[in-house]
Amino acid sequence: MMMSALWVVVMMIGVTPWGSTHCLEVKQEKSLLVAMTLVPDAGSTGAVCLDGSPPAYHLHGGLGSGARNWLLQFEGGGWCNDVASCAARSKTRRGSTRYMNKLEVFSGILSNDSTTNPDFYDWNRVKLRYCDGASFGGDSEFLNSTTTLYFRGKRIWKAIVLDLLPKGLIQADKVLLSGCSAGGLATFLHCDDLTRFVPETATVKCISDAGFFLDVRDVSGKYTIRSFFGSLVSLQGVQKNLNPNCTSSYGVDAYQCFFPQHALSYIRTPYFILNSAYDVYQFHHIFVPPSADPRGGWNRCKLNPMACSPIQIAILQGFRNEMLKALQSFEGSRNGGMFINSCFTHCQSEPQEAWFGSNSPRLHNKTIAEAVGDWYFERGVAKEVDCPYPCDSTCDNLKPSNQVSEGSQESMPKINC
Repeated sequence: MMMSALWVVVMMIGVTPWGSTHCLEVKQEKSLLVAMTLVPDAGSTGAVCLDGSPPAYHLHGGLGSGARNWLLQFEGGGWCNDVASCAARSKTRRGSTRYMNKLEVFSGILSNDSTTNPDFYDWNRVKLRYCDGASFGGDSEFLNSTTTLYFRGKRIWKAIVLDLLPKGLIQADKVLLSGCSAGGLATFLHCDDLTRFVPETATVKCISDAGFFLDVRDVSGKYTIRSFFGSLVSLQGVQKNLNPNCTSSYGVDAYQCFFPQHALSYIRTPYFILNSAYDVYQFHHIFVPPSADPRGGWNRCKLNPMACSPIQIAILQGFRNEMLKALQSFEGSRNGGMFINSCFTHCQSEPQEAWFGSNSPRLHNKTIAEAVGDWYFERGVAKEVDCPYPCDSTCDNLKPSNQVSEGSQESMPKINC
């Protein structure tokens, strides 16, 4: 299946033209800036970024009652599915630690402020930098006379965990593995695997934020995202790292286990899914990719849901129904949790205004931070599903913006989640 060059670029860099991607704008003096740590000797095990540079993470240590608790957050940032897009990615912060910011702002679920992150503020909090292009899932490489690319996401994951073990992870009491977007998808791939590294007595749970990417047809009737993920899995050698119980049941279509909805039922570790039923990344690049809308009939609707026609709204409600259908069996799980709201947004765990604040989105008067905390600590109801758009008035603070144009690399620095 052929996809437009624009769509491939957008999938590679992970840009969405919405102000509601809303990286938190914080005053410099109030920001928690955490320095990068390069994993020493990772190259000896082949755990390297696309360009061969060493992998990295940012760690802010816990204290007090949280000193033995750990939160690991996978960074997101799209994918690459062919040599050309991966080679381009290897020359950016999405494929090389050489181009990454050496300091990262920790906010939302990574904040160290008890008033803005009441349940996890004193934990050891780690951001795992993303530089492989396959949600930390691949193990392969590409070499020819002009290009060398390392698809080593699985090794990067292991190298970072092994580097954290002597820093206290090996003595963890509580662990939460999380991630946003492509990082959210990574939690589906590595949730059960994490339990191999920490004490058997540790409480291990996982949360995906905006990572429940649906295996659905686009508005033109094509499985555009299925084709994209299929080529990604093949190129980067991901299939051998997918859940073996899932892949054996899917046979020749085993690559589909890269989709969260197909992998979810095989995960044994308690799991929480945080997602918008109208996730703007999926709306713009999976449900209505440019290849499915060559005349731009959806452009105004993409920029502002209030500009959508009744037919377009009906189609979007259909995509919401597809997400709820894919979650139907999970809804009855004993250890599972959900927060599925109706805000047109993408990634809600790191931006402070979405995670926990006076104007944060709410379901049954509960913020995302409160819902996640109630689930992790088993304090109360852990499954919240919003009514259909446009009924949720708590989404008012997540209005779309025209500030970032689709596929614009010049706009990338404005969105750095």
